[in-house]
Amino acid sequence: MDMNIGESFVGDGVNAAHINTVAGPRSGPAGTAWATALASPSAGHVPFVAVLAPSLPVKPLTLFVTKSAPAGDEHGNHIWGPAQAGVAAGVADAVAAGVITREECDTHVIIAAVWVNPGADDADAVYRHNRAATATALRNGVERLPAVDDVLAAKDRPSNPFYTAPESGDRA
Repeated sequence: MDMNIGESFVGDGVNAAHINTVAGPRSGPAGTAWATALASPSAGHVPFVAVLAPSLPVKPLTLFVTKSAPAGDEHGNHIWGPAQAGVAAGVADAVAAGVITREECDTHVIIAAVWVNPGADDADAVYRHNRAATATALRNGVERLPAVDDVLAAKDRPSNPFYTAPESGDRA
């Protein structure tokens, strides 16, 4: 497996998950980025190893990196609880599905950049969405998705949960 970069957005509203993944050999750029991120926390952004249970890290070792600093105790609990559990389970799902081989589990690392909305209010939905988004992002990285044709087809009307460009396709 080369270094793969994936993305996935699952769910809607405040409990949606947006995951970006970088996966690759420990001995390459992904491994360097993994170790550097772990050793370089910043205020509100403390990367940590995703676990399936205490003292049971998922494999490949996965670094959970928050895209937003905890906005309070409940938000922090959603990050460290259901979002983290979802990421760990999503990685294990990718291994079980063969997206990541068993051999790569001890030679590769994953970085998961994770968005948890400060307004999240359903821990089970946060978990489900992060699990699905992580597995999908990893698959998308391996399969080199999206296809360039899909990108070009959407270029004149980009949209996301916060904005949709006007239909005219106006460009600056």
